[in-house]
Amino acid sequence: MTIEDIRSICTRLPACTEDVKWGNDLCFCVGSKMFCVTGLNGPFGVSFKVPDEDFEEVSQRRGFKPADYVARYKWVTITNPNAVSRKDLDVFIRTSYKLVSAKLPKKVRLQLGLE
Repeated sequence: MTIEDIRSICTRLPACTEDVKWGNDLCFCVGSKMFCVTGLNGPFGVSFKVPDEDFEEVSQRRGFKPADYVARYKWVTITNPNAVSRKDLDVFIRTSYKLVSAKLPKKVRLQLGLE
């Protein structure tokens, strides 16, 4: 799994923007809300939101951990690029996108063409 794999998944999603924050983190957002973050410089890591009911199970998988600083919001980090297939990563990122975009105000969702 590479940054380009992550970028290709995220940028195919409607109204996705990308930005570098904190000098080293490539952040993918919808309506200015982050749904996926990866570091530009090693070690490998990609973080995203998971459904509340899945957080415990996902965060305890091999190669996963609760995300630093945002685990309380049900974010996890994949620390091992071999811990997940590209197909599964696609599902995780799309799920995160849906969770985050669903919480945007209706006016913002309409402006972004998500409704």
